[in-house]
Amino acid sequence: MSSNDTIFALSSGPPPAAVAVIRISGPNARFGLETLIHRLPEPRRASLAKLRDPATGTVLDEGLALWFPGPRSETGEDMVELQLHGGRAVIAATLAALGRINGLRPAGPGEFTRRALENGRMDLTAVEGLADLIFAETEAQRRQAMRQLQGALGERVEDWRKRLIDGMAMVEARIDFSDEADVPEDLLGPALATARSLREEILGALADDHRGERLRDGLTIAIAGPPNAGKSSLLNRIARREAAIVSPYPGTTRDVIEVHLDLDGYPATVLDTAGIRDPEDPVEQEGVRRALARAHAADLVLWVMDASLKGQAAQSSPDGDRGGVWIVRNKLDLVPSESKGGGAVDRSGRRAFAISAQTGAGIDTLVAALAEHAQQVFVLGEPSIVTRARHRAALTETVDALERAIEQGSRGQEDLVAEELRLAARRLGRITGRVDVEDILDVIFRDFCIGK
Repeated sequence: MSSNDTIFALSSGPPPAAVAVIRISGPNARFGLETLIHRLPEPRRASLAKLRDPATGTVLDEGLALWFPGPRSETGEDMVELQLHGGRAVIAATLAALGRINGLRPAGPGEFTRRALENGRMDLTAVEGLADLIFAETEAQRRQAMRQLQGALGERVEDWRKRLIDGMAMVEARIDFSDEADVPEDLLGPALATARSLREEILGALADDHRGERLRDGLTIAIAGPPNAGKSSLLNRIARREAAIVSPYPGTTRDVIEVHLDLDGYPATVLDTAGIRDPEDPVEQEGVRRALARAHAADLVLWVMDASLKGQAAQSSPDGDRGGVWIVRNKLDLVPSESKGGGAVDRSGRRAFAISAQTGAGIDTLVAALAEHAQQVFVLGEPSIVTRARHRAALTETVDALERAIEQGSRGQEDLVAEELRLAARRLGRITGRVDVEDILDVIFRDFCIGK
């Protein structure tokens, strides 16, 4: 595949549909459009047109054609958008006709977005935001993806990068052009001040408790506890469907069952795990091992106990963070003295709920508490701009390079300061994909009038 090719693809959902959108992008996009409709519409205005098969002249469909000359287009190159009727036959015939036009080929996965990146219409963070927007399942995920698509991280990183380039230019000018009269004596001090300021700002962005990554993946809630406590029944109640098999026999659940939920706009994955006991069956032993592993890794554990049983060792809740384990006393319908479900705090200081997965009593209170907990996890503080492990790793490496630059600066090692600042800029450049050594030279010649 080459960026000089002209590509086409169906850009809307699978047929049948009311409207289908087919896009063409590349140097031969105009030729492809004129071949199909025998004219060129006014740029960026929808025009009603009949599409004809270039081989036979047969009318394929009548729809809207839009012409976007580059670079003022989504991909940064000449681009065409066809809005047609969304039937399978119409789409198949149009794509086949495009495939018979010389210089056009079907697009590969993500190739339109990749061209937008290569042509400077988007940076890497915006591309990632677009991907997150497509796969967003909840309102909170949609908001975060839109922030990234609109430049929440990219613009901040670009500002950091420009300031870092200014600092590098000062040090480079001092090293390479110290004999020039218009180059000030003390340039290392301001450069180090910039490095310190950037370090603090980036550390502030990293101190977000990984909220961005957690919002992309969703809150993980593990339902755990002894066998036959009603864990699978609780999962089905929360999911509002038969997601797990319910049986009166211990050991029915052997593998971890996952259900993705929308908790009042926030994503969550609820895990139904095997009953915690010491089984003899090796398959069930593996299920218990996996259950314990997922429970330890979960953000929150719902420890389900049978309220109709008293004083059994298997009923004891696990040790650990009190805020990370909630006690759920199930089978309330089998305890006549407790006619209502609800939430409270038990003697250990953990949140406790009394429910009946059989009748549904107390389920609404539990789900509301889960939604409130998700909101507290994701909304606490300012919205995070770091949404992927890649961002966090690059920013962490940037901070490390800045700290080394500050340390070398305290020793007066200008050449080492310049190298560490250069490494920091490269780390930032990995986030947006926009680092060019020519930027440094531009700043030097612009600010210090070298070689006039």
